[in-house]
Amino acid sequence: MKVLVAVKRVVDYNVKVRVKTDGSDVDIANVKMSMNPFDEIAVEEAIRLKEAGKATEVVAVSLGVTQCQETLRTALAMGADRGILVETDQKLEPLAVAKLLKAVIEKEQPQLVILGKQAIDDDANQTGQMLAALTGFPQGTFASKVEVNGDALTVTREIDGGLETIEISLPAVITTDLRLNEPRFIKLPNIMAAKKKPIETTTPAALNVDVAPRITVVKMAEPAARAAGKKVASVAELVEKLRTEAKVLS
Repeated sequence: MKVLVAVKRVVDYNVKVRVKTDGSDVDIANVKMSMNPFDEIAVEEAIRLKEAGKATEVVAVSLGVTQCQETLRTALAMGADRGILVETDQKLEPLAVAKLLKAVIEKEQPQLVILGKQAIDDDANQTGQMLAALTGFPQGTFASKVEVNGDALTVTREIDGGLETIEISLPAVITTDLRLNEPRFIKLPNIMAAKKKPIETTTPAALNVDVAPRITVVKMAEPAARAAGKKVASVAELVEKLRTEAKVLS
């Protein structure tokens, strides 16, 4: 079983994000970038399937600028076999990402596609679902447990109020939740070995995919600073303040 994993280059989760002075976008100049944490979980799950003898090859795919090769090298150091970079300077919206991944899938013919449930930069949570719709593959979103049973997958997924277990047939699309696994620590020998693994580069034009944006960002702003909290001497005073100041009680 070939597994395709999508990995996105995002601002590192330890970095305090700042908005550009003109309010047009997030400022990423001289900012540390890393693999989207949910995608790390996706790579880890694919590698575990290979180590368990369920998968034969793990292919990591990234979309974006040349520096996305660094993200692919991280996936290769974790254990992916090879990488594919769809290189473009165009800012990609979820629909464009889904279309590009569909084009790669048509070429690679994987039996399983694993993505993070969302990227921590835009928090869109759309690409996996759009990809499933475009490819016609069944989907298991927010997966916290995945088991391969022949030509089917048993996926435990988080829903409002609890967990749901579903069975879907392959080929399929999976999006990962935080509870699925804990990504491994990458050792230095694996980092060195990853430098020798192949990365194929292509473009949206070569894949015949239109990635023109369909959404206009009107303005981006940092959230308003929170007001300092207040201490109260009693529950009665708290209730009174909630009623008269916060006006959340009647």
